[in-house]
Amino acid sequence: MLWDFNTEFDTETDDADVLEERFTRLLSLDDVVAVLAEDGDRPVGFALMTLRPAIWFDGPVSQLEELYVVPGLRSHGIGTRVLDLCKRLAREHGSPEMHIGVDEVDVDTRRFYERHGYVNIEDGVDYRMLYYVGPTD
Repeated sequence: MLWDFNTEFDTETDDADVLEERFTRLLSLDDVVAVLAEDGDRPVGFALMTLRPAIWFDGPVSQLEELYVVPGLRSHGIGTRVLDLCKRLAREHGSPEMHIGVDEVDVDTRRFYERHGYVNIEDGVDYRMLYYVGPTD
């Protein structure tokens, strides 16, 4: 599904076998949480969340790395149920806050998260939070 997700949005992606190897490694870590939505025995969505230490509060900050629902089943509540489960699991791990990166042009996804209470402008300020990506070399 991650390969489908990336190709749907024209994002460069590795082959499915490479992604499978990475997922296998990541899922063995205590600070990685995966959620799979199924319709019977057919996967219809997933989420991947990581937990990392935070200096500004006790408990980890949760980062929603991926949330995907197959295109034909969107707007049926699957994404909401997956997100709600991720939020509950984050709370159970002691995380008071979840971070989510969303492309500015992805209006539908931004609207989805905003409908669920996520913001890019915190109370008391008049500027947006931005998420930067860059090389480590």
